[in-house]
Amino acid sequence: MSIQPPVADRRPHSTTSHGYTREDPYAWLKDLNWQQVMRDPSLLDPDIRAHLEAENEYTEEKLGGTAGLRDELFTEMKGRIKEDDSSVPTPDGPWEYYRRFDTGGQYPIFCRKPLDSDEEEVLFNGDLEAEGKEFFRIHTIEPSPDHRLLAYSVDVQGSEFYTIRVRDLDRLEDLDDLVVDANGAIEWSADSATFVYLKLDESNRPVWAYLHELGTDQAEDGLLYEEPDAGFYVGLGKTESGNYIEIATGDHETTEVRLLDAAQPTSPPVLIAERSPGVLYTISEQNERLYINTNADAAEDFQIVTADVSAPGRWSTLIPHRPGILILGAVAFRNHLIRLETEEGLPRIVVRNVDSGDERSIAMDDAAYDLGFAPLREYMDTLRFTYSSPSTPLRVYDFDLDTGNQTLRKEQEVPSGHDPNNYTTARVFATSDDGERIPITLLYRSDLDLDGSAPCLLYGYGSYGYSMPASFSTNRLSLVDRGFVYAIAHVRGGKEGGYRWYTTGKREHKLNTFLDFLAAAEALIEMRFTSAGNIVIFGGSAGGLLVGTTVNMAPPGLLAGAIAEVPFVDVLTTMHDLDLPLTPMEWPEWGNPIQDPAAYEYIASYSPYDNVEAKEYPPMLVTAGLTDPRVTYWEPAKWVARLREMKTDDNLLVLRTRMGAGHAGASGRFDALKELAEDYAFALMVTGTD
Repeated sequence: MSIQPPVADRRPHSTTSHGYTREDPYAWLKDLNWQQVMRDPSLLDPDIRAHLEAENEYTEEKLGGTAGLRDELFTEMKGRIKEDDSSVPTPDGPWEYYRRFDTGGQYPIFCRKPLDSDEEEVLFNGDLEAEGKEFFRIHTIEPSPDHRLLAYSVDVQGSEFYTIRVRDLDRLEDLDDLVVDANGAIEWSADSATFVYLKLDESNRPVWAYLHELGTDQAEDGLLYEEPDAGFYVGLGKTESGNYIEIATGDHETTEVRLLDAAQPTSPPVLIAERSPGVLYTISEQNERLYINTNADAAEDFQIVTADVSAPGRWSTLIPHRPGILILGAVAFRNHLIRLETEEGLPRIVVRNVDSGDERSIAMDDAAYDLGFAPLREYMDTLRFTYSSPSTPLRVYDFDLDTGNQTLRKEQEVPSGHDPNNYTTARVFATSDDGERIPITLLYRSDLDLDGSAPCLLYGYGSYGYSMPASFSTNRLSLVDRGFVYAIAHVRGGKEGGYRWYTTGKREHKLNTFLDFLAAAEALIEMRFTSAGNIVIFGGSAGGLLVGTTVNMAPPGLLAGAIAEVPFVDVLTTMHDLDLPLTPMEWPEWGNPIQDPAAYEYIASYSPYDNVEAKEYPPMLVTAGLTDPRVTYWEPAKWVARLREMKTDDNLLVLRTRMGAGHAGASGRFDALKELAEDYAFALMVTGTD
């Protein structure tokens, strides 16, 4: 006998704001002790647990017929991974550091070798450290400047509360030092006797920067900075010279940076520029010279200014603002400044000699590609950068800044074989509701008949200014080799079209994101890459909001299915909930519906949970993470409950709650593949190509 879909209890609950009353009969799915549940999932309310487990049981049965296909997809995807892969070693003083994997291993192993020897030292074996743990995520592995110690941070719940330990590298034993409730970032002082970390409050907000002295209790740590604004979050970094530790605060529109002398970490941090609403800046530093990438003075697509560390407020322009050319970031080397910028959505790296002002560019000729900096431990004379495209595996290059010589250090190996000539990367454009041209990156087999019959997976995100890279993924080939067109819609809300692309896809302009996505789907049909009823949309987190809004707005028959990973779908409720970790700092992105009636009405017009209708919906796979602090588990659970109540069709609707994971799903590399295999099997099933 087939199991019936779970039906959540309806329990009276209403809220009133700005004269509007909202009924929310599924509000009970939020555990009132959710902060404790994130730390200890066994504390979950029994009624809520019973409902989530019933949903998981239903999902298991309904997707049971795809078990063989999931295994096949997993085997394929695993077969494309070089299991004993290793990173390109990064020099640091007398050592070079790298990470590698063992065949069959789930987690990275962090190692080093002397510069003049091949004798490996294993510093941290992720597989051994993770034994017996359902979840294990490594945030930071950071050797001390004197190379005697290793600080590391791990999360064993998925709640993003990290624990920091320090390892003696001579004895390969951990010291007694224990720092809890940290966000995972670690920066050492110059003498290797102290380190800076960020402490989280009970709601998972990074609020405090502390200095921990080795050999002392965490309760004795010195407070370096406390962020007074609940809408700001604190970040941590170190300048390229290694001389300064950065304590950066900000929201999505405003930043403020302080520098702490790494040689005198008990001294007060120096403020670079006071926060000013709408002004963003990041810093690079070498030779006591600051290079500041900022949108100050109406530089919408950013400019680079310079200042001395001793006089950080005296800015002079180095790279002026150029409308349409967005400066994404800069890195300062000993004698060169490197910047990453985009024009018409395509990236390039520009190398500038700081003495002569001469510049040279690194760009590619592909229709769509991804180009970026690779992290280094020393910033002297060699730039390391990465390149890939949807059809070209990742390549790592070293670029000699003095000579311009370029050396290929590594090319991603696909053990099961990969011929880029068998695939086509293309870039096409859709025309959105207001006439804006929306780029779409495509990957498909070169021998595919583009007659409109191909199924299509359409991926999107479109929030926080995050641009979706046109990069290589071996996993996508499992769909593409089965006849799919894989499409990435570069909708507004990212920065693919410059900073304006972001501002016209947020807050009071958020509907542009969703209209762009619908326009992309319709354009792919018009250009005969696919057809109506053959498109599966896919997005996670804020991309899950995109999926949720799209299924509400899409005309009948457009979609074959939808996959929403940890979707942010109860926007109005969340933006009212001051107890949640991200709410105040999210208002610049979405609006503040508590104080602003117009923001309330606008969010209410698109929030997926509030706009579920009595109509037909496509087949849908929805996921959640029980210990997720970013998109709390009850958002997708409530949304699915309301969809079950309202929708008029018998199409498949399943909810998979990962009871031992957070926002990013499984922590092991192969376990994560199993989750993706379920997504892809669903897409193949609903398009009839399984």
